[in-house]
Amino acid sequence: MPPVEATAAAAPTRSSASPTRSFHAIGGEVLELLYQHRVLSTQQLHVLLTLPEKRPARPVYLRWQLGELLQAGLVDRIRAQGPGGRGRVQSQPFLWFLTEAGAESVEEAGELPARPYRVTPESVAGARQAHTLAVNEVGVAFVEWARRLGHECGPLDWTPEVANRIRDGQRRFEDDHVISDAVLDYVHVENGRRTMLSFFVELDRATMTSARLAAKLQAYGRLYEYVPQSADRTRRTPNATRPAWMYNYPVFPRVLVVLDAAPPKAGEPDRRPQRLAARTEDLYTRAGADVRLSRLKGDINIGVTTLQQLREHGPFAPIFTPLLLGTPATRPAPTDLYLATK
Repeated sequence: MPPVEATAAAAPTRSSASPTRSFHAIGGEVLELLYQHRVLSTQQLHVLLTLPEKRPARPVYLRWQLGELLQAGLVDRIRAQGPGGRGRVQSQPFLWFLTEAGAESVEEAGELPARPYRVTPESVAGARQAHTLAVNEVGVAFVEWARRLGHECGPLDWTPEVANRIRDGQRRFEDDHVISDAVLDYVHVENGRRTMLSFFVELDRATMTSARLAAKLQAYGRLYEYVPQSADRTRRTPNATRPAWMYNYPVFPRVLVVLDAAPPKAGEPDRRPQRLAARTEDLYTRAGADVRLSRLKGDINIGVTTLQQLREHGPFAPIFTPLLLGTPATRPAPTDLYLATK
């Protein structure tokens, strides 16, 4: 069997195996996670599958399981790209994804909604690799902080690339839909009170202009107001005046923009904090200038933070800038996710 990480992992002993889940059960969970999230690093899988109090220093048991799945032809792997596609290949972690046989095995089990998309080595190695991993890193951060805070957010509680129609017509799919990088569900638990939160997640790695990102945020305003038109207007029912999003969500999800950027080249100063702060300023100005979003500021909530802040401080620390509150002269200070989106 080929090595699974930098070196081959020995077969786990009884003491190194999970005391509550069998080898087969963990393998099934790996397949489900890769089916839903498309591609995950070894470390991301390790965090999602192992509770903090039972997590060993190195994911030896998981690496053994991945090796078995690899040998069975259910998963495949490639090395991650370095910063900007550079770096020593052997120093980069493995990225894991399902083969066609692995995807079919998950679909046969019928535990997850079927997804027609298939992952290939070429798609994993493509230009969106860093973006896909960063979107999943947002989900991983929410899972970790939910565990710490006693809230609920599991490894399958976010779905990547969810499309919602924003107008009638037969134009390009991208023109008629807003495609969220992910939709994430979270249950906030405090003093026995459970508050269900949903988020449209937009992960921005500063690779597009702020104008394009602002246009995507403006599309959420169109989604909020979009009412599908019936082909037969004479048979229209009262439900025909309901916005389309109400058929999929009990309340309109909060829009969460998470900013990230590629690390600097060797020897260059790290200017990411300044770049992302300037990007937040640009988004605040552009969102406030949009007529529809300004009109809907009591109905739509948009908050901006950085991936680094989310990892380090969690979603209930004052790290979110609400885009539709105040004016440039009276702009509110960053607040926590719960207050920023109530």
